[in-house]
Amino acid sequence: MSRHSLRTFPPSLSPSSSPRAMGLATYLLLLLTHPNEFRTLVQYKIYYEPSRDLPGDPTSGWERESMRTCWKHLDLTSRSFAAVIKELEGDLARTICLFYLVLRGLDTIEDDMTLDPQRKQTLLRSFHVHSATPGWNFIDSGPNEKDRLLLVEYADVVTELLLLPPDARAAILTIADKMGAGMADFALRPLGATVDTQEEYDLYCHYVAGLVGEGLSLLFAASGKEAPSIARELVLSNSLGLFLQKTNITRDLREDADERRYFYPRAFWGPYGFTTPSDMCPASNREEDVPEQAMWVQSAMVVDALRHATDALEYLRLLKNQSVFNFCAIPATMAMATLELCFMNRGVFVRNVKIRKAAAADLIMRSTNPRDVSLIFRDYARKIHARALPHDPSYMRLSVACGKLEQWHEHAYPSFVLIGGPNGGMQVKQSDPRGAVFVASEKADQEMTRRRQFEKIREKMGERAKGLAPSKESENEVLWYSAMIMLAFLLSAGGIVFAVMYYGRD
Repeated sequence: MSRHSLRTFPPSLSPSSSPRAMGLATYLLLLLTHPNEFRTLVQYKIYYEPSRDLPGDPTSGWERESMRTCWKHLDLTSRSFAAVIKELEGDLARTICLFYLVLRGLDTIEDDMTLDPQRKQTLLRSFHVHSATPGWNFIDSGPNEKDRLLLVEYADVVTELLLLPPDARAAILTIADKMGAGMADFALRPLGATVDTQEEYDLYCHYVAGLVGEGLSLLFAASGKEAPSIARELVLSNSLGLFLQKTNITRDLREDADERRYFYPRAFWGPYGFTTPSDMCPASNREEDVPEQAMWVQSAMVVDALRHATDALEYLRLLKNQSVFNFCAIPATMAMATLELCFMNRGVFVRNVKIRKAAAADLIMRSTNPRDVSLIFRDYARKIHARALPHDPSYMRLSVACGKLEQWHEHAYPSFVLIGGPNGGMQVKQSDPRGAVFVASEKADQEMTRRRQFEKIREKMGERAKGLAPSKESENEVLWYSAMIMLAFLLSAGGIVFAVMYYGRD
């Protein structure tokens, strides 16, 4: 039931649909119809170059035939994943490539409807063991399975997996174990079964995407590219995976309905009288025939995905390595753009909608730092809220979700603080009342600091002056010595007078 497994990265990144794959005629048509988009695509084509040359990269493992086979299968199974994985720095690209292929093999078994259910259960629950068994492969996949060749040549994946450092290999096998168990639970459901509750929906998305996020965090930490603490951010890792996964599910309604795979939870569409999500998709394939209640269901799906948006931003802000940040941020911004495209869009119910190529190129070039990514999220949240209808049952929850994104951005990157002032530093916009308050507060803090320093200086000077003043004991000693000197003087003087008088009689 998990056709969406491992679909946490938007397919807009695939080379076939990327700006580089467009022909000359397409560019000329775009120049005439959308000149701004044409400019964006030209900029992308000129300035955005792939940074990884696999044959010439000593960290790619290209010198081994088994690893060359793995890179081949990465290109065959998902060109979108291949594009972003190859951009990762150093040997992390090879590690993530193997992680993806292990999970893709697991997903291929889960999707194979020709397998005996009991055998499928056994394979799913023991796949992590097979992945560490030298020489293991699987040749009994159905003839129409798209990725059956990956399982036929899976021994090469096992060979390379066993060459990884122990902590990276353990992370991959642990996630494969958890995902296999979760897939096995959902695989027991017959074709056409529905997800009933929101909790069940969250659990399904956790198994097929949240665990991917957790595994990536483990591998980022194990590679040394990110801090070890990132491996402990399980909630944020899961939220990023759920945000991407729920966006894909929201967008792919019509495609899933045609295949009788239902991922929209019943809790969202059941109250409106639909028997299955297919009822929301008109047989005429005309947008005007989409019932209004279907739009409310779609709105609820968008709101549910937005629940995870601020956690996704928190996770991205923790990343320090540029290639890792790009790897995570580009799919996140594309997911946000896709949610905005799907919201109140009747086209979702009649076809598979995608963001435009120029928008994808623009997002790729802009998703380079946490502040710009946060701005992208905020801007798309504003667009979503601008199209919201007050009589939508999810209107209040949608407003709160968009408001949280606005609040998060303002808290993390205040709008009255301008980056890149005259000296390249930070500049405060005092025309904004908050900026004036900030400046006044800074001045008050500086004045308070100056006064405290002055008081400390006075205290030190007072202590020194106190150290020079005579004490009571020293005063007594002076008086005693003075008395003794006076007595000695008197005795001496008296002796002299007595001697003069005594000897003067003669």
